[in-house]
Amino acid sequence: MTEDTQDPTQAQLSTDPELGDWRVLLGTLVARWETGGFRAGAEFAGRIAVVADELDHHPDVDLRYPHVTVTTVSHDVGRLTGRDRRLAAAISGIARELGLTPRPGQLSVLEVGLDVMSAPAVADFWRAVLGYDTEAGSSVDEPALIDPAGRHAGLWFQQMDQPRTERNRFHLDVTVPHDVARERVARALAAGGRLVSDEHAPSWWVLADAEGNEACVCTWQGRGGGEAQDG
Repeated sequence: MTEDTQDPTQAQLSTDPELGDWRVLLGTLVARWETGGFRAGAEFAGRIAVVADELDHHPDVDLRYPHVTVTTVSHDVGRLTGRDRRLAAAISGIARELGLTPRPGQLSVLEVGLDVMSAPAVADFWRAVLGYDTEAGSSVDEPALIDPAGRHAGLWFQQMDQPRTERNRFHLDVTVPHDVARERVARALAAGGRLVSDEHAPSWWVLADAEGNEACVCTWQGRGGGEAQDG
């Protein structure tokens, strides 16, 4: 198995037979299980807490009435490591013992992109009005903002080419599991959308609704450890 000193790649994690319940989304491992009720979900969350303490590696657990969603990343180094792999495999084992049903196709992470002429000129405003923090690893020239509580979508800024007044300034980035991305794109197109660009697929597809409002369907593929930069 992968050691902490030999961090697994996103491709390795995505094809690991022990991690079939999990998907790589924006540099994290995420999984969701259908529990059928709040009590069953609470039992599952309690079992996760025990194994997390045993492994000294603690995930984010989102307990809802019909399901439990778990996210893990090694925050101390800002990437996925062997610790995340071991924890994920252990949690999947608990889910199997409890007879829970994995729902990887339901997973996604939402980001909001704002097209700007100068990110440094507007980032402080958005940081203040949203109550966000600057994401670790982002720079003054290319800031990215995150909700410190981890509840709301992140905000990042994309440099516009002057004047670019012909397009809307906000767009959504929806990061989905790599094995459902093409289906998601097809559904959006069937629902009246249009394909703006698939130049960077499977990293991301740029789509638009009937009025030209854009959204990107993104995956980890072809992006390394970085964020999506769409057109």
